[in-house]
Amino acid sequence: MGFHVARRMHSRLRVRVDAVLVTAGALVLGGVSPSAPLAALVAALGLFAVLAPRLSRRASVVVLVALAVGAARAWIAVPAFETELLRVRAALGPPKRCSGVARVETSPTMHGDSLGFVAAFESLDCEGTSIGRARARLYGGGVELARGDRVEVVAQLAPTELFRNAELPDPLPPAARSGITLSGGALSVAFVERSRFLPALVDRARAHVRARIDATFPPLAAPLARALVLGENDLDAEDSASFRASGLSHLLAVSGTHLVFAVLSLVNALAFVLARVERLAASRDVGRLAAGFGAVLAPLYADFAGGSGSAVRAALMLTVGLGARALGRRPDGARSFALSVLVGALADPLVGLDVSFMLSAAATAGLLGLGRPLAERFVPEASGSKLRAVLRVVAASTVATVSAMVPCIPLLAGLGPTLTVAGVAANVVAAPFGELVSLPLCLVHAVAYFPVLERGIALVASGALLVVRALARGSASLTWLAVPVPPPTAFHFVVLAVGGVAAFTTPHRRKPLLLGTLAALFVLEGAAHRAGHPKGVLRFTALDVGQGDSALVDLPDGTLVLVDGGGFVGSPVNPGTQVILPILRARRRSRVDVAILSHPHPDHYLGLAATLAAVDVGELWDTGQGRAEGAGPEYHGMLADLARRGVPVRGPDTLCGPPRSFGGVTLRVFSPCPSFEPGLGANDNSFIVKLEHRGRALLLMGDAEHVEEDRLVAEHGGELSADLLKTGHHGSRTSTSVALLRAVRPAAATVSTGIRNRFGHPHPTTLATLQAEHVAALRTDLVGSVSFRTDGDEASLSVFGTRLLDRRGKTWF
Repeated sequence: MGFHVARRMHSRLRVRVDAVLVTAGALVLGGVSPSAPLAALVAALGLFAVLAPRLSRRASVVVLVALAVGAARAWIAVPAFETELLRVRAALGPPKRCSGVARVETSPTMHGDSLGFVAAFESLDCEGTSIGRARARLYGGGVELARGDRVEVVAQLAPTELFRNAELPDPLPPAARSGITLSGGALSVAFVERSRFLPALVDRARAHVRARIDATFPPLAAPLARALVLGENDLDAEDSASFRASGLSHLLAVSGTHLVFAVLSLVNALAFVLARVERLAASRDVGRLAAGFGAVLAPLYADFAGGSGSAVRAALMLTVGLGARALGRRPDGARSFALSVLVGALADPLVGLDVSFMLSAAATAGLLGLGRPLAERFVPEASGSKLRAVLRVVAASTVATVSAMVPCIPLLAGLGPTLTVAGVAANVVAAPFGELVSLPLCLVHAVAYFPVLERGIALVASGALLVVRALARGSASLTWLAVPVPPPTAFHFVVLAVGGVAAFTTPHRRKPLLLGTLAALFVLEGAAHRAGHPKGVLRFTALDVGQGDSALVDLPDGTLVLVDGGGFVGSPVNPGTQVILPILRARRRSRVDVAILSHPHPDHYLGLAATLAAVDVGELWDTGQGRAEGAGPEYHGMLADLARRGVPVRGPDTLCGPPRSFGGVTLRVFSPCPSFEPGLGANDNSFIVKLEHRGRALLLMGDAEHVEEDRLVAEHGGELSADLLKTGHHGSRTSTSVALLRAVRPAAATVSTGIRNRFGHPHPTTLATLQAEHVAALRTDLVGSVSFRTDGDEASLSVFGTRLLDRRGKTWF
């Protein structure tokens, strides 16, 4: 008898697995496989082992087919985009002025003082070069632009640049989602044909609402209102950072929660009105009529609000649920969620790479899976006590926030360096102002007809939005509550997915499964830390930062050296925040022991300044020419910040001299010694440094050109020999002479350059010289990051994570 009771208890503990949700998950997993093939395969095997016993044979077959179909679609889409990207790059070359007829493909959104949109060119001519068809992201154009419009465009265009670095996720699959191969500024846009279809009407309504917000909201509140209503992220840098750090970004985005709140409010209001029509209420179920209206409204509202992944997924879920209600069926939240993910995956083979969509899915899964158990445990029962009622509301809000946030933590950890505990309290306090006050008022403002009413609504809504802004800034300032989090690797996600699903579907084994998951995460984290802190080896990594220069050097004793940081003058893209800091996070590094600025040019110090401001710094090496002769404000700001923090700055006077032991290598600074030469350009006053580890060496040339190269060869000759050469001045025709190459005798040379540069780097003459001297030229614009690693005996060379060759003795093979 006890055996049968145990079996019945065990069967009750088995959680029902929704086959539709598993099928949708298989499609999504197959779609992300190009980003991390091995991890996706391990995840598929692990999840199938967990879920197969709970699925019928037919369902198991469907899931496997979905996985294969999802992977096949992704592996077709990504290489096809890469082929198109390479075609456009080869045809265009450096940035050019282009003209052609295009169709507007995406809703124009505000970016600063201009609109951004994607245009599909039917034909494109760039200074006499025919590019043919291409998709471009453009900035500029009139506010009256709408999807479907055919326009004649003149624009300054450059190929899409993807920073490909081995320790960061491959940017190619996410870029393939958009299919955008060009970007630039629209110089003129003239209408050829205006669209009259529904998407264009929606965009013109968006333009009207945008104009009314800008006209009636105070300047501080207008960007917040546009974000809330139109999904436009046009906040200033400080506000954007505050909302992100505080965990309140969703309150100023058209998130799934906002969409559900807005649509259901309208559905309930309509049902209330229809119920007052006696004849209609007597003959029809007005709730079903209102639900049918909501099922149609949800996708339209998601489109009007910018069509973010989270809004679209929530709209799909609402459409399914409200559609079921309209047909007289009982809505099933779990099934509606499953269908929303399934439709999203069917519509977009790479939807798993849409962070907005995945955050929305994770938050909804948390509300469905964790919300009820946590509410049963922590939300007090309703009673007549006012205090208890208030506590109940606060507890319910906290439980909902925690339930939605917990599954999102791994994704959020990949987006920023910290997660704040203050975010939970900030959400509880700010949510009423964002969702119960600001959102309804902003939506009513969008349809307000009378100017006086419009301005009054804007005034009240602005007050609520500014309260949310103050809460975001306040909670973000509580840095002592911010918990540093490393970015999860692909295998962290595998362990979390397999362990989490196993624990959820087998409650009777939940504790050991959770403990096993934590142990596996601990092991993976240890492996990631060791990979980021190599010992006993010299590792040099030339980073892909576009048209600029930056490299990380790991010394055998664990010292980390950062050489330059790249940079683009006048561009919002900063390699420090976009590339270097994410790589340091991936390596589990929060300190740069030595920072070297080879010379004070913006394409070397802009990213360095942004990086050093965010990490601990041991010391900076600087030639001193920038301080003596002047450089940009960012350079002087960097020095001032380091001085305030007590970071020593060392110049050639203390660094030049004979070879010395440093960090487990033999280091020698060849130039500029004993100091920079006044009157000589900064390039030829670059730091030139050689690092040698037990017979293996690399030579870093900064941006040195022929003047400095000739002096170097004449004074030091054979002392320059190295396995790897970091070429000077991005491979320009004024650097990397035959004399230098014969003195250094490298097996390979890195050339740091970007596809968007206007300088013709690297010059064909320099590439021909390298080839003639049998030196492999590794261009970051073509191969991504380049890594050289040696233990002093054996050496290896790899590009963007792919090993090219090994070296023992004097030969590479």
